[in-house]
Amino acid sequence: MSTTKNYHWRIAGFYFFYYAFVGMFSPYWSLYLKSIHFDAIEISVLMSIQPVMRMFAPGLWGWLADQSGKRLLVVQVAASLSALFYLGVFATTSFWGLFLVLALMSFFWSASMPLVEATTLTYLGKNTEHYGRIRSWGSIGFIVSVVGLGYAFDYIAIAWLLWAGLVCEVGILIFARQIPKTEVLAHHTDDQPIRQIVLQPRVLALFGACFLMSVAHGPYYTFYSIYLVEHGYAKSAVGGLWALGVICEIGVFFLMPALVRRFGFTRILIFSFSAAVLRFMLIGWAVDWVVLLLFAQMLHAFTFGAYHASSLGLVHQFFQGRHQSRGQALFGSVTYGAGGMLGGLASGPIWQHWGASALYSCSAGAASLGLLLMWWKLRRMV
Repeated sequence: MSTTKNYHWRIAGFYFFYYAFVGMFSPYWSLYLKSIHFDAIEISVLMSIQPVMRMFAPGLWGWLADQSGKRLLVVQVAASLSALFYLGVFATTSFWGLFLVLALMSFFWSASMPLVEATTLTYLGKNTEHYGRIRSWGSIGFIVSVVGLGYAFDYIAIAWLLWAGLVCEVGILIFARQIPKTEVLAHHTDDQPIRQIVLQPRVLALFGACFLMSVAHGPYYTFYSIYLVEHGYAKSAVGGLWALGVICEIGVFFLMPALVRRFGFTRILIFSFSAAVLRFMLIGWAVDWVVLLLFAQMLHAFTFGAYHASSLGLVHQFFQGRHQSRGQALFGSVTYGAGGMLGGLASGPIWQHWGASALYSCSAGAASLGLLLMWWKLRRMV
């Protein structure tokens, strides 16, 4: 029992620092870029580098992990090189300099999480509904980062953000060396080419719908903080709003075992897409109504928390045995990678030419298309 508990904390520590980095990067990196005088298009390009790398890199790393059978070694090498290349942010403030640094750092940073997700789900075995309780430590790391930095930046320069990122990178590196080894059990699909699994209609529908959900979130991760500051919110309030969403996300993670037993992954996903449509319309059109904005952030419990746990649960069901790492990697590449890239890149021109209300209405539209795709192809799995 004590060994299992220790393993739990080793995985939880990795999630904590990995998502503390996200809590540093997603809300505040755009503010840092604006402080060094980049315009909306340049910011959207630089903020899209990470999802671009999440589109290409995980597939390569997942293939390497499955072929070598050394999943954890791949995680450790990737974490080391990510921390090394991150140091470049201290050396340049030019557009192309940061473009190169962020590209190299993100190529290795994005490699780790799909492999750790596969390790966590393998570690849990038949109890995958308890994934959220381990993953919730990532949400706690996000909250510590986003709230702490939000208050700090009301008093100190935004340039201190770079040091916060370095602390997170070092934490990721330390816990990458603590994650326990897990045994990948043989499965009858092991001899099938992975494309045979991917081309199943239900798998394509899941990937397509989740791609659209990531497109919908692109403007949120790129411009939400700038949007709030421009409407008169203090940076501490911005951090508080980000944290509120993640606090609600943690609550849902702990409720996931009961929710999955009662509703199943597919019903939860359909509800999550519906919540995303409402949430992005509220963000786009009710930013000056604090109560409605608070409610929109509370919906993060479903648009990310329940959505993320349920989608990974289905991916784990679809990709078994030796296909686990590549299955998670492909899912991350197509959804958080390609979807996040498209959402992030498109958000700059839409923001600049048509404004925030139109931008977040487009987010709601993308979530609506994802909802229709889920309902069309996956409702029979409920």
